[in-house]
Amino acid sequence: MITATTVEAWLQRAAAVLDENKTYLTDLDAAIGDADHGVNIARGFGAVVQKLATQPGQPLGALFKTAGMTLMSTVGGASGMLYGNFFLKAAGVAGDRQTLTDAELLAVLEAGRDGIVQRGRAEPGDKTMIDAWMPALTALRAGLETGQPLAAALDACAVAAEAGMRATIPLQARKGRASYLGERSIGHQDPGATSTHLILRALADTAADKDA
Repeated sequence: MITATTVEAWLQRAAAVLDENKTYLTDLDAAIGDADHGVNIARGFGAVVQKLATQPGQPLGALFKTAGMTLMSTVGGASGMLYGNFFLKAAGVAGDRQTLTDAELLAVLEAGRDGIVQRGRAEPGDKTMIDAWMPALTALRAGLETGQPLAAALDACAVAAEAGMRATIPLQARKGRASYLGERSIGHQDPGATSTHLILRALADTAADKDA
């Protein structure tokens, strides 16, 4: 079971982790993009935390919608639209709930992932954040379907996201600014897949803390 309080704690942790890693993410983006992913995504999630602090007690749908709209309005480049759409699609599934069962959480995350696909039109192997999201949620679904506790399933989700992130290194980018580099994009880790891993690791760690 995931509560709105746990989701807020996740977003707070994600904001802190992204801020800690903003230079790392920007360095990754400098190799194949605009050199702004780390700064932009850290600023966006920081703005989400500040906004949510002024609107306590929201149901999950409203909470996710606030997060999505804030990211879209504060994050430059494609990542703001992609992550923003993730939370907006998640909001539609979460609705007025104050808590999510394990299956409902999976449905929320899958709807968000589908929102990223819809907005970015990327497929696995395109060297984007989808290369982390797809294996991550496949692992989460498999864990829950085999009866794993949520914290363990989310840990497996984060591990799979990390593997997907690392698997982008040998790929040639087929989407976004990185695709302009052609074969020169090979050998570089995708920054969006990296921030996805950090966000999902933050979720797993938050769930683990909750159950500790």
